[in-house]
Amino acid sequence: MKKEFSPSTEWKSQIPRPVCTEHPEFTELYDKAWELAHRHILEIPGMPQTPYMDEAFCDTDIWIWDSCFMALFCKYAQNRFPGVETLGNFYEVLYNGARLPEIVSHNAPSWTGVVPGQRTRMVVHMMDNPPLFAWAEYQNALFSGDREHVADLLLKKRFLQKHFEVLESLKTRIRLPGVRSETCWIKHPNGYFWEGGRSGMDNTPRGRIGKHARENRPNNPDMLWIDAIAQQGLAAFCIAKLAGLIGERVLAEEWNARYEAIRKSVNACYWDEDDGCYYDIGATRGEFMKVLTPASFWPLVSGMGTPAQAAAMSRLLTDPEKLGGVVPLVSLARDDADFNREDGRYWRGSVWVPTAYAAIKGVERYGMYPLARELSGKILTHMSETFRQYEPHTIWECYHPERPEPARSCDEANRIVRPDFCGWSALAPIGLYLENVIGIHSVNAFAETIDWSLPHRFSGELGVRNFRFGEIVTDLIATENGRRIRVTASRPFTLRINGQRFPLPAGESVLTPA
Repeated sequence: MKKEFSPSTEWKSQIPRPVCTEHPEFTELYDKAWELAHRHILEIPGMPQTPYMDEAFCDTDIWIWDSCFMALFCKYAQNRFPGVETLGNFYEVLYNGARLPEIVSHNAPSWTGVVPGQRTRMVVHMMDNPPLFAWAEYQNALFSGDREHVADLLLKKRFLQKHFEVLESLKTRIRLPGVRSETCWIKHPNGYFWEGGRSGMDNTPRGRIGKHARENRPNNPDMLWIDAIAQQGLAAFCIAKLAGLIGERVLAEEWNARYEAIRKSVNACYWDEDDGCYYDIGATRGEFMKVLTPASFWPLVSGMGTPAQAAAMSRLLTDPEKLGGVVPLVSLARDDADFNREDGRYWRGSVWVPTAYAAIKGVERYGMYPLARELSGKILTHMSETFRQYEPHTIWECYHPERPEPARSCDEANRIVRPDFCGWSALAPIGLYLENVIGIHSVNAFAETIDWSLPHRFSGELGVRNFRFGEIVTDLIATENGRRIRVTASRPFTLRINGQRFPLPAGESVLTPA
């Protein structure tokens, strides 16, 4: 089907419609997220891919990790929201010699050196942002079933392999054409040196020496970053999975071997058995640098831990002195000396949707569906209460760790963070709502399957209408605490509900799970 990323209102007919009698406020937030995301579909002549998804931050630069996270909710309406297509703007600049166009800037921050109203060339902000291209591509492929795109990506253009291999080759800082910032990622035998801004967690105190971080960005030059090595492993894992989807067995085996080598290194070097946690480490002595943040959960997203390790990590998400509490998945453990209870201070305590989403995907990967649902519900409640109580009534860049309001930045003015941030903040009202509160956590258009983790108790109806994957459109509505499920399907597919398998014909069906 030809994709038409138009500004018309017709896009609303293409998005799934959640059904959740218990939480109409979540559906209200869901609708707002799609509305704001649609405003951020931009069409700029001269972009390698246009239209594309703007990250709602600054018009002169485009960001890798923002765009990858946006692709993770755009997968639900691939024919109207150019999520995975947006990644082409990075591929073409980094690996095909393309240049981004010139624009007249209207909202460039001062650090760009661009005066509002000035004509300037757009750039990729940095190339060593978290390497999440392969994860975003794999998740989108599972929804699209587009073998042609996967084959082009892996066999002809090799963009994913090139990105992995360039990061593996970096021994010193470089600046690539069309990129604003030089790289900080440097390969080490046991991992990667990096930097707060490149990691995306700008002013994180990770890497500090002593109880408090004396600098806004400690950026310890001797630290190896747990998220860097786990994300690189995730890239290898997803390249292998994508190769498997198109029957490229030899390619899949090659990238599985790379993944396994990284997994072994992570567990040998970064796992602290005493604390039951993955940490950053020092490159010289291999000591654990014990600043707990959601970054410690990337090894679970990547499937690197054992079930016992995942269980130990999960306790950190329910401990109110760590990353748990009424508002969970704060960006820094609450008992950390640098935790900012007053306003979150960006990455010193604020709740950020992308890292919260990743941590939840980590525990979900190990079958902890009730915990993933509980955490998602708490985050959506916090966002919803902020939406209703705080003006302007919108979705924010990040959130206060305790009160229903946005967090504040780490700049000198201590400003409120950016509003209308959809952008990646749409990933909770859309992704966490559909995948973990409603529970439709796994889709495979190649195998024509849906996996639904259905809660055992809920009021009224729970499910989704107009849910699209591959060439299938389906409605899934559960009632009577899941004892009765009505399904309509445009084509046959297999539905698994809490592990129980139901082959479904086209048309209407009524299921009564055991």
